[in-house]
Amino acid sequence: MDEWLSLSKAAQQLGVHPSTVRAWADHGYLPSQRTQGGHRRFRRSDVELRMHTHWESATPEAPSVYANVLRNTRVQISESNLESENWYRKMDNDAREQYRLSGRSLVQGLIGHLTSNGDGLDAEARSLGYEYASRGQRVGLSSVEAAHAFQFFRTAVMDAILSAYENADVRSPQIWSELFRKMNSFSDIIIITLLDTYEAIQHSSH
Repeated sequence: MDEWLSLSKAAQQLGVHPSTVRAWADHGYLPSQRTQGGHRRFRRSDVELRMHTHWESATPEAPSVYANVLRNTRVQISESNLESENWYRKMDNDAREQYRLSGRSLVQGLIGHLTSNGDGLDAEARSLGYEYASRGQRVGLSSVEAAHAFQFFRTAVMDAILSAYENADVRSPQIWSELFRKMNSFSDIIIITLLDTYEAIQHSSH
């Protein structure tokens, strides 16, 4: 009997964000069924088939592209690049490692935003904004320094995504326009939430 996978397990096996798997299911790219409770379930055989299927798509949404974005982001957030940032030099080793790992969360969130219809992604962007604010507070960064830290990772991730689209030879002006619109809207929510969270923390401490 074929094994059924949850949304998170299917996403883990495919190497993409759960939002991406949800979008693929919505568009019929990946068969799924729902439990009585409304949760999606995916056959392992369907997931494995998707892993080895050539993607005929107008936009680069394949797991391999996600892997390329993640790899390029790691290169751009290397220790040598981070050492030139004033906010980074203020941190201890544990805090530095957490910030480097945050690049992966941003990649997952942005890829999910680009490959889905947007359901639930505003909440995810706000969650990332809160995460960056909380982390900055814990290591003693000002709100401006925390914003600079986010902008550093945002630039690295966006550059990696743009490179992936260029390498995929995407030429449609509509696709590029949608790409920039979605990337900007997602990152705008994050930075606004970050600043709002700092302000709320400062007010609560008075």
